[in-house]
Amino acid sequence: MKSLDNKVVVITGAGSGIGRALALNVASKGALLAVSDWNADGLAETVDLLKHAGTKEIRSDVLDVSDRDAFISYAAAVAEQFGRVNVVVNNAGVSHTGSVLEMEYEDFDWIMGVNFWGVVHGTKEFLPHLVESGDGHLVNISSIFGMISMPGQATYNATKYAVRGFTEAVREDMLVAKVPVGVTCVHPGGIKTGIVRNGRVTKGEDLDSLSRTFNKSLARMSPERAAEIIVNGVLNNKPRVFVGLDAVALHNAGKFLGARYQDLFARLSQLVLKK
Repeated sequence: MKSLDNKVVVITGAGSGIGRALALNVASKGALLAVSDWNADGLAETVDLLKHAGTKEIRSDVLDVSDRDAFISYAAAVAEQFGRVNVVVNNAGVSHTGSVLEMEYEDFDWIMGVNFWGVVHGTKEFLPHLVESGDGHLVNISSIFGMISMPGQATYNATKYAVRGFTEAVREDMLVAKVPVGVTCVHPGGIKTGIVRNGRVTKGEDLDSLSRTFNKSLARMSPERAAEIIVNGVLNNKPRVFVGLDAVALHNAGKFLGARYQDLFARLSQLVLKK
């Protein structure tokens, strides 16, 4: 796929952050949009921005990606309305922070439902349409935390590692089957979004403090720049895209140090959280 002009692009989690930036980016390249989010207000704002940008065609749906039946109905409705699907970006995601000692099983169920099952649902339901399009592309958003782990991120790490493994296996399946579908797994570093502010924490954690630390010390890149990097990766059929110098640096540190990176990152995280 060398152009997004007149392509049907599906983006979940499009009500803010990277999802919204991706929607505006591909719309500027002539794409037709099917956008969804669980937050109706945020989604409506995205739709208004897309309309003002002169987007050719927009479909919007309030969608909980963890709801399998709802996603099945959604995918069928999108395919029926547009007649084809060329690109799917499984972007919807949530965060959860805290020690595993304080986590409840419900925390795992919630974050796995959105971050992992949401990606599985989007892949399974839209993949046949991508194959049928003749030049489809699947984009699943993992994280740099899908390459290395961090203390306090056990649930988030679990989901993002799972997304990475799942996505890479899907790409291999497409290669074996010799079907015209590109597959890209995206690993963003710190992006200026509301994922931490809108996330959940375990008992004893201060969400406001964590959000301030993330925004001040870790979130370095704008969603718009992240979207540019991701779209460029798609158009160049890259199997793996790192977003941000921090993502590249952390990945390289993990490779260089081996399992010992865990000791270093545990110490560094304490310093960052004290700021």
